[in-house]
Amino acid sequence: MKRLESLITVPLIGIFCFALIIRVTYNFTVASGYYPLHDSLTYQNIANSLVQEHCYCLYSHLPTVDRAPLWPFIIAMVDRIIGPQDIFVRLLLCAIGSATCVLLYLFAKDLFGERVGIVAGVMSAIYPFLYVYDGLLYSESVYIFLLLAFCYTLYHLQRTPGISLMATSGVLVGLLSLTRPNGLAILAIFVAWVGVLGWRKVFSWRIALKSVLVVSLLSLIFIAPWTLRNYKITHTLIPVAVGDGKVLLGAYNYETADPIYQHGYYSGIWIIPSESTPWVASKFPRDCSGPCEVKRDNAYKAAAFQWIEEHIAYIPFMIEQHFMNTWQVVPQEADLAINRFPDRGSSQFVILMMETMTPIVFVLALIGLVVTYRRWRDMLFLYLIITLTLTQSIVYYGIPRFRAPIEPLLILFAASALWWLATYNGKRLKARQIKNRAIHTPNSIQCVHNPVSVSNKKPDPTYSLSRSSGSISSSSSSSSSLYSSRYTKSE
Repeated sequence: MKRLESLITVPLIGIFCFALIIRVTYNFTVASGYYPLHDSLTYQNIANSLVQEHCYCLYSHLPTVDRAPLWPFIIAMVDRIIGPQDIFVRLLLCAIGSATCVLLYLFAKDLFGERVGIVAGVMSAIYPFLYVYDGLLYSESVYIFLLLAFCYTLYHLQRTPGISLMATSGVLVGLLSLTRPNGLAILAIFVAWVGVLGWRKVFSWRIALKSVLVVSLLSLIFIAPWTLRNYKITHTLIPVAVGDGKVLLGAYNYETADPIYQHGYYSGIWIIPSESTPWVASKFPRDCSGPCEVKRDNAYKAAAFQWIEEHIAYIPFMIEQHFMNTWQVVPQEADLAINRFPDRGSSQFVILMMETMTPIVFVLALIGLVVTYRRWRDMLFLYLIITLTLTQSIVYYGIPRFRAPIEPLLILFAASALWWLATYNGKRLKARQIKNRAIHTPNSIQCVHNPVSVSNKKPDPTYSLSRSSGSISSSSSSSSSLYSSRYTKSE
């Protein structure tokens, strides 16, 4: 209880409330009148099926394996308890987003101190790319929170290895995997992280092996029931969900490779396969059930890989576009409120904030990545997460939403840059003060017992300065008393 009271501080409460006010305001201004479309509508339809038909179905009574289950179940739970209005789900996302800001404050505080923690918390509260996803029914906000919580847990696990932190890490990996199918890659990154720290003797191999076993076992326990459900429906081993084929075929086609098509709007991003490659999509019915979804996904993958092989000359350009699009300052996401309602003054204000604040965060984050290299043990897992996220964006396609999992890490590194600048300036100021003090110090000093002007008189021959030890020696019997005498400045 005392530990909990020590954690709940005034800055923590202030950051949570500040972030919550911004997010609620965004939902009632920019996102006022929002209703689900695109992926949001998919999640909403599955949640409605859970509530009304007790079936995890995209279409009535047709079980689906096309989406990871955690987010639709959360929506269904809110609909069942409070009501089927999407505003209640978005308010829940506001609370989750505010909790992310609190986690970021705690993380930065533990790494760089209280002041930097507060700066990181305030930055995350007002950073547009950490609250725009709280205004639509996507899984981004949940995934961002869980991933940051996992990073923070591993930071403490590295310092004080314990079974409770290992268990927490395992639960978080399981939840991440049930939020997004590629969450399983986090487990592989974790194993690599443990291997490096064990190799560098940050902790013993016994603790490293124990961590891998506990985290892996718990995460697989969370995933296993859903994998079994998928197998019963499709007779295929699907850990969480299918979908890679749809993503690949929508990303690698003639339209996305053509910088002239639609004035380059879709260059290097994604177009739904029913529009980009209708001759492939038309082979499957619109209301596909689980087994049909598996066959469709495999066909989409085969078509995507075939296109890549036949148009290998396009790939360098597309990879470059994927990387550049990942760092867009203003997103093209059709379901975002700023794009659904672009004429609103509040939407234009948020876009202005994106155009102003985002480049600053990018630059500071890059500086932070460089200046914290000496603390690589604390930052190693963050480096791996950033690398994984960017790799996925390059391989699939790049949009700011795919950058979402590392947005808190960018804020964290931006705050570390400010910490470094403050520390560096503090050291320079201190050095300047010492230099000024030395310049204004008089040239003459005198001994209390036998005043001597260093500049005008010769020193007493009975005294000699020992260069090897830096002490004053005397041939007289009173040398010990003279050695202990104090020196003062002459007037």
